[in-house]
Amino acid sequence: MDASFPGLGTVINVATVTVGALLGMAVGHRFPDRTRSVVTDCLGLTTLLMAGLSAVSVTDRALSDATGDGAPVLIVLGSLLIGSIAGSLLRIGDRLESLAGTIEAWFSRRSPALADSDDSDAPVVDGAPRGTTAREKFIEGWLGASLLFCVGPLTILGSLSDGLGRGIDQLLLKSVLDGFAALAFASTFGVGVLLSAASVAVVQGTLTVVGVLLGSILPEPHILALTATGGLMLAGIGLRLLRIKDVPVADMLPALLVAPLLTQLVIALR
Repeated sequence: MDASFPGLGTVINVATVTVGALLGMAVGHRFPDRTRSVVTDCLGLTTLLMAGLSAVSVTDRALSDATGDGAPVLIVLGSLLIGSIAGSLLRIGDRLESLAGTIEAWFSRRSPALADSDDSDAPVVDGAPRGTTAREKFIEGWLGASLLFCVGPLTILGSLSDGLGRGIDQLLLKSVLDGFAALAFASTFGVGVLLSAASVAVVQGTLTVVGVLLGSILPEPHILALTATGGLMLAGIGLRLLRIKDVPVADMLPALLVAPLLTQLVIALR
């Protein structure tokens, strides 16, 4: 399917995330706590599935042919280590939490329901442990949904394909998936998920502009390495949703920049 203008795929994606989040916020409170907890578990398991589908890119023949048979896993490992160390030193997680807290406070002043939901004595609700505040829930919803919607092969390849005028089929598929995911996420995490639509607009819009201005900016091996690295980060989100391990995924974000650079370095040294 050909887009009438570059960016149409992203516009549709933002619309489905917005509609899904609004529906989730509207009907989410009607579910009992145990139902919303199960929804969170389902999201966590589905996120792990998507993570596996992305991470398997590390086995793609195009990547191993370009870097060597033993290099792809080491590239992903090196990207995560270097990116995580840089993100930790830069305190990216803390800065994102501070930004999200500021935005959450703005919403709270305009939404008494959100402000009233800050109850440290509440039992397990929406898949969050006892003592989870509205601020923490907002941050978890925004960051978790943003990473889920913005990291993956469909985000990168679909946005670049849109910018290059090759059609929006991939983004249409992603839009459907994201719309249902946003509904489920918002029923659990509330208004933070709605803000993830802005994250989608910024990330995919930027990649689409890159596609328009620079053409195919990354060779296939570089995209595969980035996708595999992003898949492991999605796994971290899945573990957080399942309340297994509080993985500091935000501090790992620089790994997405390191992956293609490290891939290019390995190719140059061969």
